[in-house]
Amino acid sequence: MSVTLSNITSIVTSSMNSTERMNTSPVTCAPGDALFTSVNSSSLTPLQVFGVAYAYLHGYISICVCLFGFMANMANIIVLTRKNMISSTNFILTWLAIADLFTMLDYFPFAVHFYILKDVDLPPLFTRGYGWICFLLFHGSFSICCHTIAIWLTIALAIFRFLYIWFPTRGSTLCSLDHAKKVIVVIIVSTIIFTIPNVIANDFDFVNVCEKTINTTNTSTVIYKREKIYKWKLRQENAFFQFNESLNFFVQASLMKIIPCIMLTLLTILLVVAMHRAYKRRMALKNKGKKEDSDKHNEHNRTTLMLLAVVVLFLITELPQGIMTILNIVDIERFYESVYMPLGDLFDITALCNNAINFVLYCTMSTQFRETFRQTFCSCCPKIRPGWRKMGVAHAERNGATVTTTHV
Repeated sequence: MSVTLSNITSIVTSSMNSTERMNTSPVTCAPGDALFTSVNSSSLTPLQVFGVAYAYLHGYISICVCLFGFMANMANIIVLTRKNMISSTNFILTWLAIADLFTMLDYFPFAVHFYILKDVDLPPLFTRGYGWICFLLFHGSFSICCHTIAIWLTIALAIFRFLYIWFPTRGSTLCSLDHAKKVIVVIIVSTIIFTIPNVIANDFDFVNVCEKTINTTNTSTVIYKREKIYKWKLRQENAFFQFNESLNFFVQASLMKIIPCIMLTLLTILLVVAMHRAYKRRMALKNKGKKEDSDKHNEHNRTTLMLLAVVVLFLITELPQGIMTILNIVDIERFYESVYMPLGDLFDITALCNNAINFVLYCTMSTQFRETFRQTFCSCCPKIRPGWRKMGVAHAERNGATVTTTHV
């Protein structure tokens, strides 16, 4: 998740001398105080112009996605924890839904305050509230932590499913519920540890702003009002914080972007190969007349296809960011400001959509999930409309010919 956006406004040092301040302002602005001025749009690249324009819509789109994601992930958690749904795969999917839910619970107030209710006279991620700058620091690490947990849970899900269908005799043992619980604990603990450098790197500062206003009673009088504005910054005071900044960049680029993208790509290919192999096995059983075994393999294939869709959606979301991260390493100074930053909000909204879409996948691709959802939330709704009965088909033989009769 990006926590910065640039190029909307800039801060410039006031050029007025102290004599002019004393003559025109009831409040004296000290040297080093800042004035906010707008950046000339002609100096921006087309991609930066797009980033600025989309920023005005990002907050509203984000809260809509978050509101849907709240309900969708809560439904996922409730349905996947029913007794008939307990399995290693569903246990991982449950924690994936929890990670997605916490991501959206954190992003919702961030989008409301720093986008929708943002002070128009302040640059992005600047705020007048001390509590909000503390929240911004929390958001900068917590959102990364939750999103990284979701990525590695998806990788674990793909590995479990590959082992289950590639080793049909040992798959149930390798992918047991106990193993799933241990993997989830390792992922959560490891992610928290690897997020510590990001917590250390983030800090906040404040600037004393000289805000230029016009006296309503006397339009010839210009008033400069001093005000404290909080902003986010990176800690670089000494060698330790500089090393921590480099370590944090390496951890986020490798363990949270590049390596997950590579693993998701490889696992997607392996799952497709495994599904093709399972399909040939099912057809062989069907040709031998073993219909029951063939139907069982078909059900497993449908489950694998649904999980493959989850993995592919994550890959579509994360792969562009992984490529951008690699390019950012190659040319960090120019590429970061001109390309990576203007696309930050777009990356955020694609990740949020991915966090909310799993419920739709489960409903459309899993009969068991749909039935359990209906029993849990729509138990008062009959499966068949009142006054109607299921159509029954009876077969009988007359004069050596089979006659089919439909009963309503």
